[in-house]
Amino acid sequence: MPKKNRKIPLRKCVVSQERLPKEELIRVVKNKEGEIFVDTTGKAHGRGAYVKKDASLVKRALKKNALDKAFGAKVPESVYEELLAVIRDGTR
Repeated sequence: MPKKNRKIPLRKCVVSQERLPKEELIRVVKNKEGEIFVDTTGKAHGRGAYVKKDASLVKRALKKNALDKAFGAKVPESVYEELLAVIRDGTR
């Protein structure tokens, strides 16, 4: 019996506007309490926004306030630093 082709979920990067498979992106979440954090599991509850695993795009997101616009709230600089750390360390 042939293997079924599973549909790969695509998500849009808030910086580059590219549609990419979830594995190539990092999820940032804003939960009900208004906390904004990097979701390395991809399963945290709340509104998610995705950024491509590319340090230059994270820096561009900070400059353009891309995550601020996606969440309608001020995103702390520590979130961008954590995104860069996740990319650098290759977490997940």
